[in-house]
Amino acid sequence: MTQFTVASFNVKNLIGPDQEYYKFQTYTPEEYAWKQDWLADQVLTLNADIVAFQEIFEEDALRDTVSEADDRARELNAAAIPDRSKRYSRKAIFRRLAVDTYDDAALVFAPNVADTHEPGKRRPGLAILTRFPVLETEIIQDLAVPLEIPFDALRGSDGEAGFFRMQRVSRPILKVRLKVGEQEIVVFNSHLKSKLGEFITPEGTAFPPENDLTQYDPVGRALGSLRSGLRRMAEAWVLRREIVKELSKGTPVIAMGDYNDGEHAVSSEIISGEAPFKDYRWLLRHDAETSRDRYDAQQHEQITEDILKHQLHSAEKLFVRKSMRDMVYTTAFGGAFESIDQIYLSRHFHPDYDKAIGEMEYFSVFNDHLTDGSHPEAPYNKLASDHGQIMAHMKLFEA
Repeated sequence: MTQFTVASFNVKNLIGPDQEYYKFQTYTPEEYAWKQDWLADQVLTLNADIVAFQEIFEEDALRDTVSEADDRARELNAAAIPDRSKRYSRKAIFRRLAVDTYDDAALVFAPNVADTHEPGKRRPGLAILTRFPVLETEIIQDLAVPLEIPFDALRGSDGEAGFFRMQRVSRPILKVRLKVGEQEIVVFNSHLKSKLGEFITPEGTAFPPENDLTQYDPVGRALGSLRSGLRRMAEAWVLRREIVKELSKGTPVIAMGDYNDGEHAVSSEIISGEAPFKDYRWLLRHDAETSRDRYDAQQHEQITEDILKHQLHSAEKLFVRKSMRDMVYTTAFGGAFESIDQIYLSRHFHPDYDKAIGEMEYFSVFNDHLTDGSHPEAPYNKLASDHGQIMAHMKLFEA
């Protein structure tokens, strides 16, 4: 039996000191030291075997953070784990208390191709840290064939209905094939477009007119939200396409990251795939010529299986079902507590699948540091992450 943990961690703008990542936003050396100290403690607390990091501007800053976490792990183990000369050293509790280091781990960094390193206009990438052997990596951001989504003309209308076109996802999608025990597992890490409005700067102007809040334009700002929503859903589809490639080959998949939407949002449902109807025998066939033309029992089984084998399952939802816990959140803003960081599992880990290779034993949420920044009593939180960390505790069955 192989036990392992997978975690998703949006670190919130990790970059070294005195570097302007967004306009007028930098860390002083003291702020960076504070941030690195906090992040190292979180990495130490997670102690996850696979960590998907988002908002990484510099690989070196992440490596320094992991190195600091390792130093603290060694210090903690030296103080808390008895050596073999102690008669009680074999007690199981000490195996549970020990913290593993990442000395032999692999760190795969995916820089953002849109990052020109120009001060104030940086773009973040992401990374996967893993204690398991890396067999293959792939970074997806610029699309070899642009994604074009045509719209069908509405009934009764003539002419072209328009289309949406996208050549690049806003942040890279990182795909890593790992050897976990005797099993190959593909892990995806992604950070979809945020809900912040996407506005256009007219030629010859310094900024989009919607950004001038003294001339508030509610319709223009709503259009900005529409643009970001379209982009987020299109990016979710690109991720879904890559996931289906692996699921179609029968490969176990774990997809995680900051999806900037809740589990029931359209973008999240695009990633996870649709759920099958209970019975397709009542449904009119696609080529029905009479009211009696419905799918038969054999077709019902085939359709259901085709949907289920390409479906992903929310680790959070599986945990709620298992534990009867009723609330998980990874962000707090404007009075709303949401889960926008997700871990999705293919049915290879679902308890109801009779050919499962493993299962999720537990789900952890590290969100005690979160405060709602819109509340006047909320403490200063620039240096900590504005996301909670989530972690799934996994178990592979013996072959």
